[in-house]
Amino acid sequence: MLLFKRIFSLVFILFFVIALINCARRGTPSGGPKDIDPPVLLRAEPENLSINFDAKTIKLYFDEFVTLKDVQNQLIVSPPLKYIPDIKPQGGPSKNVEITFKDTLRANTTYTLNFGQSIVDNNENNPLSFFTYTFSTGDYLDSLTLSGAIKDAFNRKADEFVSVMLYEIDSAYNDSTIYKYPPNYITNTLDSLPIFDLKNLKKGKYKLFAMKDESKNNVFDQNADKIGFLEDTITLPTDSVYLLSLFKEVPDYRASVPSFEAKNRILFGFTSLDSTLEINTISELPDSVRTKQLKVEDKDSINYWLTPTDLDSILFVVKNETAKALDTFNVKSRKLPLDTLLISSSHQRSLAFEESFWISASTPIQNVDTTRIGIFDKDTLKVPYALKLDTIKNKVDFDFEVLDNQNYLISMLPGAIEDFFGEQNDTLVYNLSTGSYADYGNLSFSVSGAVEYPIIVQLTNEKGELQRELYAEEPKLLEFNNLKVGNYAVRVIFDSNGNKMWDTGNYLKKMQPERIVHFPDIIEMRANWENNQSFVITN
Repeated sequence: MLLFKRIFSLVFILFFVIALINCARRGTPSGGPKDIDPPVLLRAEPENLSINFDAKTIKLYFDEFVTLKDVQNQLIVSPPLKYIPDIKPQGGPSKNVEITFKDTLRANTTYTLNFGQSIVDNNENNPLSFFTYTFSTGDYLDSLTLSGAIKDAFNRKADEFVSVMLYEIDSAYNDSTIYKYPPNYITNTLDSLPIFDLKNLKKGKYKLFAMKDESKNNVFDQNADKIGFLEDTITLPTDSVYLLSLFKEVPDYRASVPSFEAKNRILFGFTSLDSTLEINTISELPDSVRTKQLKVEDKDSINYWLTPTDLDSILFVVKNETAKALDTFNVKSRKLPLDTLLISSSHQRSLAFEESFWISASTPIQNVDTTRIGIFDKDTLKVPYALKLDTIKNKVDFDFEVLDNQNYLISMLPGAIEDFFGEQNDTLVYNLSTGSYADYGNLSFSVSGAVEYPIIVQLTNEKGELQRELYAEEPKLLEFNNLKVGNYAVRVIFDSNGNKMWDTGNYLKKMQPERIVHFPDIIEMRANWENNQSFVITN
């Protein structure tokens, strides 16, 4: 009996300990949910929106410890001050922020301090986004407002956190001001709706801009920032509501320093390319050295290929007639391996009906021997085809009839492809198959209403990535056949200059981007389905 009691006691204690451990595990603090709330202003001395302001120092009191992040660049005072105010704390956290003016403030003037995203909480760096403190040295506050909305010139959805800037037109203002100086007034669309409100403005004439300010320095950087601008001057007060279209400019031409990337290849990089670009050698090359230039696809770069040479360096001159630019570069050789011939293909297994098969090479393709290339169907019958060597994109396009429920074998024997250096391919075999027409859907799309031709109608996925496009110079039914199952969006580009591509804008040239209108609905495509859609553009 005593033994039983002891065993029972031990079992009870064991279960009790296990329960305690489990309870302890369940009750282990996880730290709670992450703090995502910005600091809260409890009070200000003097009060925000004060009149007859004559203080030298402003004190802001918050509900938690805050730090100042890049406040020298983030803080905008409008009208601008000659001297940057002293701001505390610098470095360490504090529950209050002090701003001390060095300037003598102008009489009867409304000032706004916009802190951008510089005030952040000490723990999680959550910003008190675009907090403003406004006061007047006179007996009233400027109360004019300006409102509007932002849209993206190309994409369906506008960017978040777009800065909206207002520059007063005075004797110091010119077209280059936005590159050098912050605006008189600024606000931000934050991460909600793409609308803006500028407040506490004074009467006058202004220029209005929108900017996706990647560097958060409140000036325009063409290489990094998107911009939108209103061509007309705004006169305040006004009841008008303004729409700004945000776009990325093509950067001004600039050549970067070229370098050897392989023993037989030099890479020339540029901020933008055009057809007037010329690359020539100043150094005299041996007669045995041959050269070839090819643009790198989807990049503003040119590969300069050359047969290997023992020269220590080569002197180049790069000329751009359009930009009136002439650059000289001395490219020194490095111990690098040769780039060799590697063949890649557009498809590995399945081939859709509206797609074409092509191969590309890592080195310039020089010759294609069609006697060493064959295409066969699933019955091993030869399939007629045609080839086209695209020397610009450095690829070979195959043109043959693609039938449903078919298998294709593309065979390329050694020597079918020869590159600029005389290197040839090994045996290559590609097995492709097609599905049934019933696996795909067909979309008929019509555009009417306020349409100025020519137009480019682009079919994209929901991410905005291009899937198909059709060009129309007059009203007609647009047919996107044999589409894969999925959701699609449509954008209509008004090709005003008829170059069959979308052209962005340019602020200094006062050019707005070509207009794009997005079909409001997402189009669902199902298998073996005919979908008819019409788009009436109103304005």
